[in-house]
Amino acid sequence: MYMAKSDLDQTIILENDRVLLRPLERTDLNNLLGFSLNEPEIWKYSLVQAGGEENLKNYLNIAIEGRASKKEYPFIVFDKKQNSYAGSTRFYDIQLPHKTLQLGYTWYGKNFQGTGLNKHCKFLLLQYAFETMEMERVEFRADNSNARSIAAMKAIGCTVEGVLRSSMYNGDGLTRRDSIVLSILKKEWFDSVKENLKKQCEVK
Repeated sequence: MYMAKSDLDQTIILENDRVLLRPLERTDLNNLLGFSLNEPEIWKYSLVQAGGEENLKNYLNIAIEGRASKKEYPFIVFDKKQNSYAGSTRFYDIQLPHKTLQLGYTWYGKNFQGTGLNKHCKFLLLQYAFETMEMERVEFRADNSNARSIAAMKAIGCTVEGVLRSSMYNGDGLTRRDSIVLSILKKEWFDSVKENLKKQCEVK
């Protein structure tokens, strides 16, 4: 069986003139604590809550343990335009034999939302997934009631595949959510998504 190329044992740093993505570390607690303490609404739809210092520590531990198991690769996001850390994102559910992964756990502080930062992040992450890791499919999921997130995924070129009803518990561990599934395929990336997303990045 063909094994997709993996750089998961290496330090992955993705960068352009707007954003820097580097590996998330436990020492980034201080870089993200302000969001955790002052912007609890960020995690309204998150499966792993990070509001409050202890929850943020747990969030970082889970992310870093996922990288150690080679199933995830979390990044911290640094916005060069605002000269400040902005949030976090990651590759997860990495399936090298099948050449697929998911892109998610993405969040930004309110001052970075709607600024074009997300498009720059997604361009770098998708370019790396398809062109360096040689993935065939990148999948995205979200709470089906999270209209803002769904709109953002559609804007970068994702195709809606369907909704998984009552697919998992919410972050509160009590209520359940429907999850919308979207994706981009390797052929779609090279045929149109890459160029369209590049043009969107040039706007802002």
